[in-house]
Amino acid sequence: MSKVVIIDDEFLARSMVKEYLKKHPQLEIVAECGDGFEGLKAIQEHQPDLIFLDIQMPKISGFEMLELVENPPAVVFATAFDEYAIKAFEAHAIDYLLKPFNQERLDKAVAKFLSQTRTASDNTKDLLNDAQLPGSNSRIVVKNGSKIKIIPVQEVLYLEAADDFVKIFTKEGYYLKNKTMSFFESFLSADMFVRSHRSFIVNIQEITRIDPYEKDGHVAILKNGAKINVSRNGYGKLKVVLGL
Repeated sequence: MSKVVIIDDEFLARSMVKEYLKKHPQLEIVAECGDGFEGLKAIQEHQPDLIFLDIQMPKISGFEMLELVENPPAVVFATAFDEYAIKAFEAHAIDYLLKPFNQERLDKAVAKFLSQTRTASDNTKDLLNDAQLPGSNSRIVVKNGSKIKIIPVQEVLYLEAADDFVKIFTKEGYYLKNKTMSFFESFLSADMFVRSHRSFIVNIQEITRIDPYEKDGHVAILKNGAKINVSRNGYGKLKVVLGL
């Protein structure tokens, strides 16, 4: 039997999924949650095989919640987003249910889950690497111990590559995110952040000056005194953005 968690801020939507899942005795509902914080706790506690997940929820979105899960389960989205927005992640989610949906549509999603060949973790990790919601680049959600921290991007001073993680530096210190520098380079606004070096992305509002450093290289000095490597290519990007 496969364990299921339902995560949706709408009570009626959760009730509908529960009612439709009665037709599938091989699926056991172990929890239902009204927001992403509750959903994260339920996933950690129950280790479900499948979640039915709303995308746009208060506090943190469905995507942001998934990013905090170490071994994410299979996902079926139940969402009010139109098909155009869904296509960005359609290839990797098990399925999506466009609200309002009926019993037959949910049955098809369950059939896809039961017949999947790739592991749920692979599917969901690919989904998180490829998909972004419109407007989602205004904040970064990280896990700090047992707590969830929401960082507005304007509070980010710079980012630094750290093996399989990225260090996100703020005035409070740094936080680790299991993403790539390439992801953040495309995720963050090019008007505010520049990849100055293969290992650094810098908030241009924090730069006080740029000094020459070794051969063709430079170093950016930030307001807090941090020194950020600037490659020749990165220096060219900074000159354009800063109007130098």
